[in-house]
Amino acid sequence: MDNNFFQHWQSGMPWLADRTIFVTMHGSRAYGTSTPTSDTDYKGVAIPPKEYFLGFHKKFEQAECSKPIDAVIFEIRKFFSLAADCNPNIIEVLHTDPSDWVLCTPLAQKMVEHKADFISKKAKFTFSGYAISQLKRINTHRRWLLNPIESPPKREDYGLPERSLMPRDQLMAAESLIKKRIEEWELDLEPVPPDVRIAVMNRVERMLVDISVVANLKKEDLVWRAAAELVGVDQNFIDYLDRDRRYRSKMQEWKQYQDWKKNRNPARAELEAKFGADMKHASHLVRLMRMCREILENKGVIVKRPDAAELLEIRNGSWTYEKLVEWADAEDKALDELYKTSALPREPNRAKLDQVCMEIVEASF
Repeated sequence: MDNNFFQHWQSGMPWLADRTIFVTMHGSRAYGTSTPTSDTDYKGVAIPPKEYFLGFHKKFEQAECSKPIDAVIFEIRKFFSLAADCNPNIIEVLHTDPSDWVLCTPLAQKMVEHKADFISKKAKFTFSGYAISQLKRINTHRRWLLNPIESPPKREDYGLPERSLMPRDQLMAAESLIKKRIEEWELDLEPVPPDVRIAVMNRVERMLVDISVVANLKKEDLVWRAAAELVGVDQNFIDYLDRDRRYRSKMQEWKQYQDWKKNRNPARAELEAKFGADMKHASHLVRLMRMCREILENKGVIVKRPDAAELLEIRNGSWTYEKLVEWADAEDKALDELYKTSALPREPNRAKLDQVCMEIVEASF
């Protein structure tokens, strides 16, 4: 491979060019949805020298470059781990069209030959989850478009004194315990079928009613208060923490809003103003959900999109915001049902993938 590809990368890795085994074009150009102004993105895999495996001093997880190219090269073990978790941005690297490959050594070919072994029903939670995150961005930007935030929040608006009456480390310690409990729930619930997940959340809500918590809370607030109760935090302290949490959340949103206004791409801002939503995020949402369906239907990870023309039309405003939200809601429910009947394994065979990774690494030495 031409070493000029690596000439602008971070220093201290003279071995990177020789020990990179795979590089492929990624993103819109690999999907077939690029425009004349689209960036050219690359992702790849490298096996660092032996001392990075046997010693303790040298560490390498990934190398990044943003100018003059946008590229990320992952250490092979990190890549295998992310792909086995069905990370959309990683697993699709193995499924790009060979015409988009920049480099594919015999070692990488062995990795690509096992690309189907990485696929599992986890795609429901990763691809669909990424899609829903796109919808959240769309909704946030739409809210800012329709109702601009005029001023930052004030502590007094949340019943808080001008200065906190509690040490910050005490607040952080309590929040850390609550966050840990929520993360445990999320970890436990992620592989559980949606109907079981809903039943568990209903029980949480019933518990909150029993302790006379205000009923008109959002789902995430219900979960937060349930976690706070279960870790044994005093009710008055919970109320104070909740007010402080909501204030800091609004302050964070204010800062994000200011950054969004300052750094928006002018052409993209014009489209947002015209259609009332960020339709680039909308096209990503549709692509991710369709890829999720294809995976659960055991059709594989289809990177080169057969619907590329339609995705570009969506990006250019062919769907209304209302149609997008209606479609996403219906498709999310349909994917829940498809998850139940999919013939894919719930998890990939990690032992098999681990063996493949070891064989590739050993062969590289």
